[in-house]
Amino acid sequence: MSVGRETQSSIYRDGATGRRPVVPTSWPELERAAKKAMSPAAWAYIAGSSGAEETAANNRAALDAWRIVPRVLRDVSDRDLGIELFGHRYPSPVIAAPVGVLELAHPDADTGVARATAALGIPYVFSNQASRPMEEVAAVLGGAPHWFQLYWSSSDDLVASLVQRAEQSGAQAIVVTLDTHMLGWRPRDLDVAYLPFIRGQGIAQYTSDPVFRQLVADRVSQAGPRPRVTVEAIRTLLAMKRNIPMANPRAAVETFLDVFSRSSLTWDDLAFLREHTALPIVLKGIQHPDDAALALDHGIDGIVVSNHAGRQVDGALGSAAALPGIVDRVGGRVPVLFDSGVRSGADVFKALALGASGVLVGRPYAYGLAIAGAAGAEAVLRGIIAEFDLVLGLSGHRSAAELTRDALA
Repeated sequence: MSVGRETQSSIYRDGATGRRPVVPTSWPELERAAKKAMSPAAWAYIAGSSGAEETAANNRAALDAWRIVPRVLRDVSDRDLGIELFGHRYPSPVIAAPVGVLELAHPDADTGVARATAALGIPYVFSNQASRPMEEVAAVLGGAPHWFQLYWSSSDDLVASLVQRAEQSGAQAIVVTLDTHMLGWRPRDLDVAYLPFIRGQGIAQYTSDPVFRQLVADRVSQAGPRPRVTVEAIRTLLAMKRNIPMANPRAAVETFLDVFSRSSLTWDDLAFLREHTALPIVLKGIQHPDDAALALDHGIDGIVVSNHAGRQVDGALGSAAALPGIVDRVGGRVPVLFDSGVRSGADVFKALALGASGVLVGRPYAYGLAIAGAAGAEAVLRGIIAEFDLVLGLSGHRSAAELTRDALA
């Protein structure tokens, strides 16, 4: 039985004994349940986008503009959902995107997602802004596939250390996020005056890193004046102490804020990364065909068409509108992955038909995690894969590899 029918049948059989799905299977209900499960500040951070959230809406509009055109009387009894990327075979085109500060959603955070993706055999892209160190999460995976997302720090030594640790943890690729060298204007977060990093959340990759710890030690030796003591300052310090396993958590946070990003990064800097890793290098955040061509010129192994799910530039192009032009410019020379706005198996189908080699899914599994921990994240991802399988067969196709734009209108 296919994964789609098996998942569907399991839910219906459970219903006969009074059991309901672990998490809602419809997107509106999933959102509502996740919002109820999270604190207002956590919901603002995970659900929010930049500005008036027009780009987030554009992501949906760009996907919704395409229509699937089913074909009939084709033998689709056997279907193959698998894809090949960077020399590895994966059981479906769905990849768990990097989502930072997952402790806002659930205490198990990144380890909960690791259990979910390991059960499904799909790659998990470890976030650079994780709540658990990559080594801890890799141990939970137990050999299941994962990649590492890199935010390029202002410290090249820290970049080299993070990449080396990723290799040692068994990562199969390095995904460099290009569109977040500074934070976008995010009103939901601004209105509650909440940035989790200031409270020591989402910086576990840093506080577990020897280079970063030395940077903190150097800062402590040159300590300046202490901040003004207020009730909220004390609360923040206590949160830092809970979240950061270091002697001077405030110095760790201040060091992170100093070294997190580098807005001076250029194409020429990619040579530094190539010198420090033999892993495939994937650039995430490409929206223009000319940038895709430059990535090829610089020997990059893959790209992700993404606008950070609308979290950075408001009023920007929807990713599905950018995808076809980038696929055409790349011309099959490297894999083109897709990210931003994906909510369902039908969205996965559309992205693959538009030329994507694989599809990253983020917020949906974070919502599942918030509702029911690892089981919730797994249920959401399994449901998306199951729906993709059913849409694939119902549209008259037998494999992800055979999808072309002819499947859409």
